[in-house]
Amino acid sequence: MKGMFSMLLCCAALLTTSVGCETQEPEGGKPTTAITFEQSVLTVEGDAASHLVYFSLDKRVEGLDVEPQCDAEWVSDMKVVASVLSFKVTKNEERLPREAELVLTYGDATAKMRLVQNEATRRFDLFPLYNNSDIPYRIPAVAVTNNGTILACADYRHSGADIGVIDKGRIDLHIRRSSDNGVTWDNITPIIEGQGAQSPDFMNVGYGDPCIVADRESSRVLLMSCAGNVSYHAGTRNIHQNIARFYSEDGGMTWGKPTDIAESIYSKFDNCSYGPVNAMFIASGRVMQSRTVKVADYYRLYCAIIMRDKSGSPKNAVLFSDNFGESWDVLGGVSKAALSGNCDEPKVEELPDGSILLSSRCNGGRNFNIFKFTDVASGSGQWGSPTISGINNGGVEARDNSTNGEVMLIPAVRTEDGANVDLLLQSVPLGPGRANVGIYCKALESAADYASSSKIAQDWEDVYQVTKLNSAYSTMTWQADGRLAFLWEETTYCEGLPPYGGYTIVYDCFTLDKLTRGKYTYRKE
Repeated sequence: MKGMFSMLLCCAALLTTSVGCETQEPEGGKPTTAITFEQSVLTVEGDAASHLVYFSLDKRVEGLDVEPQCDAEWVSDMKVVASVLSFKVTKNEERLPREAELVLTYGDATAKMRLVQNEATRRFDLFPLYNNSDIPYRIPAVAVTNNGTILACADYRHSGADIGVIDKGRIDLHIRRSSDNGVTWDNITPIIEGQGAQSPDFMNVGYGDPCIVADRESSRVLLMSCAGNVSYHAGTRNIHQNIARFYSEDGGMTWGKPTDIAESIYSKFDNCSYGPVNAMFIASGRVMQSRTVKVADYYRLYCAIIMRDKSGSPKNAVLFSDNFGESWDVLGGVSKAALSGNCDEPKVEELPDGSILLSSRCNGGRNFNIFKFTDVASGSGQWGSPTISGINNGGVEARDNSTNGEVMLIPAVRTEDGANVDLLLQSVPLGPGRANVGIYCKALESAADYASSSKIAQDWEDVYQVTKLNSAYSTMTWQADGRLAFLWEETTYCEGLPPYGGYTIVYDCFTLDKLTRGKYTYRKE
C-alpha cells in the first residue's frame, strides 16, 4: 500500500512538472486564483487509515504553495503533492460518527471539505452468555420498523435445548430495541415466557426459533416461532410442534397473545404426493417482504419451511401471504417441493426481476433454487433445478458445517466504474466447523447473472469475516441509516455447555463500503 501511495504522488508530481505553472500578476501585484475540492463531503470508515482527496486550481502561481489545515486531533500528516491531499485518521473508538473540516489555502483562496469518519464499530452484545452456568441464548432474528427502530429477538433457553428435546423444557422469547440505528439499545424484555413443566397446555411449554418482519408502511410487526413440547425430529402429522404467530401493533413495543397457525399450513400438504408431512417449522431469522408485489394494504410476505415428508425425507417449500401473515399459501403449489433431500433450514430473497431465490443450508455451503412466476397474483409458476454452492464452483463455502445463515439483496454502485448493480449477500460460518462467521457477496449486473440457480451458485466475489471465534447462526437486515444490521451467535465469553449450544447473540452494522473493502457503495432507491 505504501508503495502504491508513493507511486501515485510521484506521478502527480511528474504531471505538475510537465504541465508547468502559470503566474498571474493582477493590478497591485497580488496573485489571485481559485482552489476547489472535487467533492464537498468525504465519508471514511472508522479504522485508522491513510486517505487521498483531489482538488483543482484554476491557475498555479509560481512560488505559492497550497497549505493544508485541520483542527481535529484525529487527523494528521496532511501533505499536498500536485493536486492530491493526503492525510491520516486515527481509529474512531466512539459509538457515533465524528466530523472535521479540511481546509486548503492558496494565497487568498480557500477550499473547504467536510470529513465524516464512521465509528470503528457499533458491536454490542445483545443477549450475552457470560458464564457456562447462565441460561443460554440462541437463534437470532431481526427486523427494522417503518420508523427505523431495530428489533432483535432470540431464544432464552431454560431447557438448554431446542423445542421438545427436553420434556416440558421451558424456552422464552426475548427482545431488544434500538431507536438510533444500533448506537444504544433498551433493556432485554420478554415477548413471551414459556411455562415449562407448569404449562397448562401443550403450546405454552416453550417458544423458540423466531422469525420476524416489520411492515414498511405501518406499525405492525409479525413474529412467528416454534412452540410446544415435541421436537421437530419426533413430530408426526397428529403430534407436532405448533407454529405460533404474534402481532405487535406499535412497532414491537407490546405484543398480543400467540395464535397457533400450524394446522392451516400442514393441511395444505395432506393430499400431495409426498404428504401428509410429519413435521415442519418456519426457518428463523428474517421474514422477507416484497419490494414490488402489493395486494390491498400490504406488500407480500415470503418465508420458507423445512419439513419431513411421509417417508422422513427433508424438503423445503416457500410460503407467501398477501395479508401480513393472517393466511399463507404455498408458492407454486404443493405438487413439487422447492428442494428435496440435500436441504435444511431455508431462507428466501426477491431477485431484481421479482423471481424468488431459495437458499438452504447444506454441508459445505448452500443449496440454491429459483422460482419463476407465470402469474404473480396467484403465486403460480415453476421451481428450477437446484445447485449446490461451495468450494467446487467458487461459491459460498461453509467448510465442515451445515448452519443457518441469511441471504439478502442490496442495491449498490460499483466504485470502479459507477455501474449500478444488485449485491447479493449470504452469511455462513466459514469454518472449519461452526466458527468464523462471515458474509459472502456477489454482484448481479444483469438478468443473465440470475437466470438459473447455477448462475447464482458459482463465482462469488469476496467474503468479509465478521468473527474469528466459534460462531453459528446469523441473520441480517437493512438499517434506516444505510448500513447492514448483522446478528450472529458467538462464543464471546465461554463455550456453551448445553448439548444444543449456548451463545452470546452479537450485533454489529456495516456499510457496503466496509463490507466489500471499497468495491461497492449503497445505492439508495
